[in-house]
Amino acid sequence: MTAVAPAGIRFHHGSLIVPAGAVHTTPLGYDRDSVPIGAPLPLAASAELVHRLSGCGEVAVAFEGKLGDTLLALSGVRAVLDWLRLRSVRVAVRAVGPYAELIARTGLIRQPQATTPSGWRAMIGDRPGIDAHGSEAAVSLVLDPAAPPCWSTDGHAHPDLPARHYLALERRLGIRLPATVPFAPTLATGPNNLVEELRSVGWLGGLTIAAVTATSWPERKDYTAQRYIELAEHIAEAQQDQARLLLIGGNPGDGLRITAEAPRRHVQALRIDGMPTDGLADLFPHCHLIVGNDTGLTHLAAMARGRGGGSPPVIGLYARHSHSKWRTGLPHHHAVATNLSDRMHQGDLCPVRDAIAPDTDVHMDAFPPTALTQVGLELLNGVRR
Repeated sequence: MTAVAPAGIRFHHGSLIVPAGAVHTTPLGYDRDSVPIGAPLPLAASAELVHRLSGCGEVAVAFEGKLGDTLLALSGVRAVLDWLRLRSVRVAVRAVGPYAELIARTGLIRQPQATTPSGWRAMIGDRPGIDAHGSEAAVSLVLDPAAPPCWSTDGHAHPDLPARHYLALERRLGIRLPATVPFAPTLATGPNNLVEELRSVGWLGGLTIAAVTATSWPERKDYTAQRYIELAEHIAEAQQDQARLLLIGGNPGDGLRITAEAPRRHVQALRIDGMPTDGLADLFPHCHLIVGNDTGLTHLAAMARGRGGGSPPVIGLYARHSHSKWRTGLPHHHAVATNLSDRMHQGDLCPVRDAIAPDTDVHMDAFPPTALTQVGLELLNGVRR
């Protein structure tokens, strides 16, 4: 479902199917639905890659770069491990680097780790991770977000990065892998002391909204805490309820900081800065709605799976970059996007990579809180599913 929102912005539902002819795509080269799982593709596999991976005794997963790029690339790790299982290649798998504990939450690394793995070592990760850990690897797979195109098959496009990474590796490995839409793995969550403390003092009771204020590009992607507070006020007033607003910041380098904002008529806001990503993964499923800048913590919120298996709706705000590429592809991960973001989506373009100057300097000003209120209310009330 795609609906026109006020103020010249557009809402894109997470489960929207994009027709192949509507966007710039690269044909996958086969109808995926017609190929049985484990069957050879009607394309030549990368013989050297298949040879090296078939002889590996250990796979190391190493990411050292941006959180968002890492999370959206984990489907590539999933593709390689799916291939190894289909081929019955027994390997030890481990994750290294700052995201090792987060990667373990995906359940991808299920094999017991051998103490003395035999055979070659394979590395999967981003360029910084492989540079840091891959000096002795026989084969390294760099999962670069700029590399995989928007694939199309079976009459529809696969624009999100998890689908791009997974399908790119399926083509190279030469057999139909088992995963289907959505390709992004999810993150298991569990009990957390800080989350329980927030619950005990009433911060997770009633209507709870989380707003991700962290951003890697403040001058272009920062919606600001004040706008999120105004949005929460509009939603709470319409719901005739009091809202708890959690303002989730990044890591300023000086540890965890929690500070309360001055209370408003309908909203009590709490700033949380520097909370570890594992803790945030445990926190997000306790919220009723999550809104965030186009950034890694918003992707984290979408991938965090509650203990009951459900996840709250997540809205990402996209002013300049493609709203379809920079999402998880999960059905509850929605987008509100400008016309420029829509054009980046349609042409599979990037304003940075392709050096496209914006035709406006509005950026996040394009999303007035009043324009986002109706979208938030409809998601909260189950109108948009």
